[in-house]
Amino acid sequence: MQDPFFFGYGSLVNRSTHSYDRAHPARITGWRRAWRHTAVQDMAFLTAVPAPGERIDGLIAAVPGHDWAALDARERNYERHDVTGTLDHDATDVAQVQIYAVPPQLSDLQGGARPILLSYLDVVVQGYLREFGATGARRFFETTDGWDAPILDDRDSPRYPRHRQLAEDERRFVDAQLSRLDANVVARG
Repeated sequence: MQDPFFFGYGSLVNRSTHSYDRAHPARITGWRRAWRHTAVQDMAFLTAVPAPGERIDGLIAAVPGHDWAALDARERNYERHDVTGTLDHDATDVAQVQIYAVPPQLSDLQGGARPILLSYLDVVVQGYLREFGATGARRFFETTDGWDAPILDDRDSPRYPRHRQLAEDERRFVDAQLSRLDANVVARG
């Protein structure tokens, strides 16, 4: 039986945050990224939302032996959805693909916007830069909704558990994109 795959569109695009070695760049149709605010965490989650006609880049990777336990634990506030057949990729051994998305019932519209951790965003963008170059990383910003949320600058003391050190050019790229979006970057208090 062939191993299933997941489609990562956030931190899972950064290969240094996981050990799923059989990975390939991919593009999915019918989904878009969005920052989601929930009552279960004091930071914004990056999620995928159904969006007919939209396309986003990401990474597919095999889940050896159908062992979803570690990945499900990592993505504990998400639900998996079958997206087989909605992807373009160059892998030859893909039979089934799942995507993780925050379930709508977890959305906390009453509690206001949770901040986006800059340490989290840095990891995501670093992955896009490495997989898709600057053009693909800019596309990440363009195909993601919710940039009106405050962005908490926690780079000096990262709160994101899988944070990575950025090279100076990566850091400048992230900062330039946030400036282009006129994002509200706030200092950690």
